[in-house]
Amino acid sequence: MTNNSSIAFEVKVFEDPSINGREPILGGKLRTKAVWVDESTCIGCTYCNSVATNTFAMESIMGRARAFRQDGDTTEVIQEAIDTCPVNCIHWVKFEELDDLRAKLEENGVHPLGMLPKISRRVQPSSN
Repeated sequence: MTNNSSIAFEVKVFEDPSINGREPILGGKLRTKAVWVDESTCIGCTYCNSVATNTFAMESIMGRARAFRQDGDTTEVIQEAIDTCPVNCIHWVKFEELDDLRAKLEENGVHPLGMLPKISRRVQPSSN
């Protein structure tokens, strides 16, 4: 046995190209569609979070729902949560669309519920 401490950096790591980080956890079933919450239209009613507790959570800063786990509940339970949404802000989308949707949401700049939007300059009424 050698005492070569750099051997750990020379060993090839097993890389499985089929693993992409979006696999179901604990042996769940991979869906063909992902669930997406359009946080820009969410009103923070908590209905989806109350129905599908392992899929949706309320985002603490913005006060809006977010799908935090794709395989948390059954498809039927998630569909029930989608059906309870009063503003229809929850959708089934392709997994490939999730990153683009998240980027668009961040680009639009969603503000927290219950707070006025920040305006870069104040609009002054005309004086008479």
